[in-house]
Amino acid sequence: GKMPRLGRLDPSTTLFLCCDIQEAFRSAIFRFPALVSVAQRMLTTSRTLSVPTCITEQYPKGLKPTVSELDISGCAKFEKTVFSMVTPDVESWLSEHASRKSAVLFGLEAHVCVQQTTLDLLDKGYDVHVLVDGVSSQVPTDRAVALQRMQQAGAFLTTSE
Repeated sequence: GKMPRLGRLDPSTTLFLCCDIQEAFRSAIFRFPALVSVAQRMLTTSRTLSVPTCITEQYPKGLKPTVSELDISGCAKFEKTVFSMVTPDVESWLSEHASRKSAVLFGLEAHVCVQQTTLDLLDKGYDVHVLVDGVSSQVPTDRAVALQRMQQAGAFLTTSE
């Protein structure tokens, strides 16, 4: 594929957050392979443009680790048992990159963890960019409603292109 640009985002002030793209979701999520390919592209971009990237895994003992197609070497990885990615571990990671105030978010599920993370980051004063082609849910309607709600809350909806 072609090398993604970050649109109007400046790589030096941007963070990527990859939410719970785990093995247990593979068979359940609407258009899972497309989501994985967007995530792959974003992880490649993060390395090329030196954008710090954080990966979370929701209860990996039960929901299995991040899918093997994703090369998460060089990413900060945290386990969580709550919906939001904004856990104490991730908050300390965010504070290590305090000069970066734009967050690009992709992963699962749009109407639960991604939405909650978006609201928490907006609350903390981040510009949040949700990748429309990089988030999904088990039910397409849930995803659509979540995107609308995140946009109303102040997030920017964008694509990985």
